[in-house]
Amino acid sequence: MYIPSFNKFDNVDEAFSFMQRYGFATIVTVKDGVPTATHLPFIVQQMEDKIILKSHFAKANPQSADIIDNRALVIFTEPHAYVSPSNYEKQENVPTWNYLAVHAYGNCVLLDGEESKSALLKETIQNYEAGYLKQYESLPDDYKQKMMKGIVAFEVIVDDLQAKKKLSQNRTEKERENIITTFSASKDANENEIAAYMKTFSK
Repeated sequence: MYIPSFNKFDNVDEAFSFMQRYGFATIVTVKDGVPTATHLPFIVQQMEDKIILKSHFAKANPQSADIIDNRALVIFTEPHAYVSPSNYEKQENVPTWNYLAVHAYGNCVLLDGEESKSALLKETIQNYEAGYLKQYESLPDDYKQKMMKGIVAFEVIVDDLQAKKKLSQNRTEKERENIITTFSASKDANENEIAAYMKTFSK
């Protein structure tokens, strides 16, 4: 990912928190020179000094076979917002876009076996809707086993993390204040979130 020096955020904890918050991400793999992408919910975990991304494909998805002995790129992105030149002090300016994104690269590892799949599904439920876990566990075993046969569980062991926050760091303080004020007053949730990030993250 192209990251100008002033847009880079090297704080791994910030990137980790961002990935956890926006866990519905895009996994990209390449086979025979052709890239394929699928949108999946991820469990983002830190184990010792490694970041581990866990998810599952529908077995019918051809990309589920592509991850075997392959590397993947998982893209976490959202929120984003259009920045109007009306926020700038000089007329000689053009529109742009503010956003945050984290690109995580790593090797894919299959999580084989019913026990591993069951554990992953429970982790996913616990992460996204903990209140549903009791209902899930009460479902008939044959129903859950049939469901698990229809998925391919995997994890990506991240070895390259590239994180970018394009939040008008190259603009003047007055211009940044103008953008924050504009976005904070907006009815658009993306613009509100970008304003909050602009307030939170240091240059």
